Amino acid sequence: MTERKRFLLRLDPALYSTLERWAADELRSVNAQIEMLLREQARRAGRLPSDGSGRAGGRDREGG
Repeated sequence: MTERKRFLLRLDPALYSTLERWAADELRSVNAQIEMLLREQARRAGRLPSDGSGRAGGRDREGG
């Protein structure tokens, strides 16, 4: 498996709480929820191929 990039992300506490609840509703971690949202927006902007998951191995929780 390919090593994943790590970085520090600072968020407003209210935004984090919103993401935490949203992630729990969709049975994801906050990290997975943020990654899914970023991937979705990158696809919509035409910056990420719509047929790929954007990660090595093609795995994501959106479609299996």
